Amino acid sequence: MVRFDLQSAIVMGMAIVSSLSVAWVLSHQTPREAEAATPSAANAPAVVVPVAGQPAQIAKSADGHFWAEANIDGHAIRVLVDTGASVVALTREDALRLGLRLTPADFTRTVETASGPAKAASIQLGHVAVAGARVDRVEALVVEKGLPHSLLGMSYLGRLSAFEARPTVLTLRP
Repeated sequence: MVRFDLQSAIVMGMAIVSSLSVAWVLSHQTPREAEAATPSAANAPAVVVPVAGQPAQIAKSADGHFWAEANIDGHAIRVLVDTGASVVALTREDALRLGLRLTPADFTRTVETASGPAKAASIQLGHVAVAGARVDRVEALVVEKGLPHSLLGMSYLGRLSAFEARPTVLTLRP
């Protein structure tokens, strides 16, 4: 039996209107406004580093995303937490920072990015740690072109004991 709850319908309607309003505002930003909304090192998100084995927390950035500084094989790499990405995906530039010297022959996979299809190279990272939540031997891809920033995907997130997104904070449980 389907039950109609007027209060729930009103709340759902308000949520839809709010979402559409945000989408409209974002689609009508000037390039200068969009650049100003992009996180920079100066306004990097707050990360609460846990005591060993305790949950880590990442604060939501002003742009509405969860950005983190990941320690990948001993190097600090800024990543966007992306539960829609199957694996950790690195830009070519971040792969170079990690010391990976890939040749065109290494880019044997084709992946779908927000910018369309792109070539990618499969790699395995020694470790990825965010705010103390460390995972060893993480599958990753290096995307040759078209990836604007590196992504912290499910090959890392799915190996945590849990992760939870709330309106203002993302909690990672090692």
